[in-house]
Amino acid sequence: MAGSYNRVILVGNLTRDPEIRYTASGKAVTKFSLAVNNPRNKEETTFVDIVAWDRLGETCNTYLKKGQTTLVEGRLVIRSYDDKDGNKRKATEVVIDNMQMLGGRRDGAPPGSTGEEEFASVGSRAPTPPGGAGDAFGDDLDDEIPF
Repeated sequence: MAGSYNRVILVGNLTRDPEIRYTASGKAVTKFSLAVNNPRNKEETTFVDIVAWDRLGETCNTYLKKGQTTLVEGRLVIRSYDDKDGNKRKATEVVIDNMQMLGGRRDGAPPGSTGEEEFASVGSRAPTPPGGAGDAFGDDLDDEIPF
């Protein structure tokens, strides 16, 4: 039997500034929404709710702004809850573990920034070891490549 795989990658524009809250145990949870355009039908846009936890959530809250183009990676979650009136509801969200801010310099960017494409990436992936893994990409792999 084949295994399961739940991975979502989206590129879109924030529809509003992120909103951060903290759980009773002190964990940060940030929510925002992305407008994702269909490249085949320019008039079709999907609005996707995004959730970021802990440090990534704090980073999203600090650096993301309405209208900014952003790439997110995560997993699709469909959860059930009861609304204020006791009715059962479902929410579909993408819980992210990686985020990249895309696009050029925006108004309010720090002085000295260029107008060229700027990229910033944050997430829960393993950091680069101190001192780097070599002087150039793949330096430490030269002896392991079979061709």
